Amino acid sequence: MTAPLLEVSDLVVEYPGKGFRAEPFRALKGVSLDILPGETVGLVGESGSGKTTLGRAALGLAPVTEGSIVFDGRDISHLTRRERRPLSADIQVVFQDPYSSLNPSMTIEQILTEPLTAAGVGAREARDRVRELLDQVGLPGDARSRLPREFSGGQRQRVAIARALALRPRLIVCDEPVSALDLSTQARVLDLFIEIQERTGVAYLFVTHDLAVVRHVSHRVAVMYRGEIVESGDADQVTSRPEHPYTQRLFMAAPVPDPDRQEERRAARRAFLASEAARGAA
Repeated sequence: MTAPLLEVSDLVVEYPGKGFRAEPFRALKGVSLDILPGETVGLVGESGSGKTTLGRAALGLAPVTEGSIVFDGRDISHLTRRERRPLSADIQVVFQDPYSSLNPSMTIEQILTEPLTAAGVGAREARDRVRELLDQVGLPGDARSRLPREFSGGQRQRVAIARALALRPRLIVCDEPVSALDLSTQARVLDLFIEIQERTGVAYLFVTHDLAVVRHVSHRVAVMYRGEIVESGDADQVTSRPEHPYTQRLFMAAPVPDPDRQEERRAARRAFLASEAARGAA
């Protein structure tokens, strides 16, 4: 059996409470999750569910209060910034907003060369790698000399993906990477993620609020609610035949292209929410 590339066990993340003597806020409450090499695990939930906190913890950007995060057999839960630096070659991130995640004053070549230079890659090799990266994400070679503002949102996100791929990582944390894009651009960027995975074998932790998105890209899906994973399993099963009431609510809230089916789904969601409210009042 293949060993997990990333293994999260009983993870607890707490933040200081606001105000004098306030209780700490527990963002994650004993979460466990694993990702195999070359696999995509979708992490889905509404705002405040804790899904982004889990991704940030894997990146070393959120404090681990209890539990562990193990990458390729090494516990990385409490590494210092200096100890974590070598991990940047193996673990990368694509953020939500392609407009703010790129330095507006740098050319695309400078943006893509920066992580390579920091890793000690020579100038000629870095130029060759930039050409390779632009080709991988479907951008023309002359994009190197242009600034981020000259590109559309989808193209900027392609640049962000290229930057994440620069050091040939084994895991990329994708934090709502298509939520700022229109639907047609979303589909093209999601297909790009799949093509890159098939070509390179990179694994993804794909954080999103959209069940349709995780259905498109994921092998397995975990659903988060109030800091806990309430349902997990095969992507098709979780996104098409959910068992937990919260996942069912997400499923009914997802838009569908057929107006009649959409109205049926809205009616079912209203009935579901009304039954949930009645049950809570009982």
